[in-house]
Amino acid sequence: MDANGVAVGLDELSWVDVAAHLARDPRLLIPVGALEQHGPHLPLGTNVLIARRLALDLSRELGVLRAPAFHYGVNVRTERAFAGTAALTRKTLHRALNELLAAWEAHGVTEFILITTHRHEPHLEALASLLTRRARVRVVDAWDVDIDDLLEAQAGPLHAGEAETSVMLFLYPELVRMDRARDFELPPGEFEKYLRGGLPVPPPGSAGVVGRPTAASAHKGEQIYRRILESIRRSVFEQPRDRESDTV
Repeated sequence: MDANGVAVGLDELSWVDVAAHLARDPRLLIPVGALEQHGPHLPLGTNVLIARRLALDLSRELGVLRAPAFHYGVNVRTERAFAGTAALTRKTLHRALNELLAAWEAHGVTEFILITTHRHEPHLEALASLLTRRARVRVVDAWDVDIDDLLEAQAGPLHAGEAETSVMLFLYPELVRMDRARDFELPPGEFEKYLRGGLPVPPPGSAGVVGRPTAASAHKGEQIYRRILESIRRSVFEQPRDRESDTV
């Protein structure tokens, strides 16, 4: 398993092969998701499914070792009413990932690249404040990419709307129920409160959606996904950073 088109999964190798790989390339990709509602038309695992696919494609292309996906994150409190949604506190996520990074750093990892598509601010804060002894930590918010020109009905990625639904239609069409897609919009200021967990209850009529999923298409999803992938490739793998910790 190397950079010749085969993804390098840490959990698919023996410890001997992992040690040999890290001796050649001491980087580790870690997709971090969330088990969070995404309306009635998208699966609860949308965040981890997209992050895992990004890590898989980067591992396949660049030969970088890939850790198993971390499926749970810090969710908006108001989403706990949706069946199946489960979350960690910011402190728990921070501690769990710190312990994992410490173990892998002891085995020779010198650079961690965490990829997430979950934009809840406390979740991102938990990732941005991870600590290591010497290894560099880079946190990639995959949605922190300008995609406005690729969207027709909304500005930015929002939540379970045009952008996310399009990417899921491209990557996992069998998991998307477009017959259930319903549009729901919030004023920009209210959406910022939503990201920070400042709304006391789910917005009436939203069914967990903020945006325009009915405008989604697999074609848009491919364009958006390719741009995100290229942005991560360029900002993380083609431009070395001097600082030991970065949020990209």
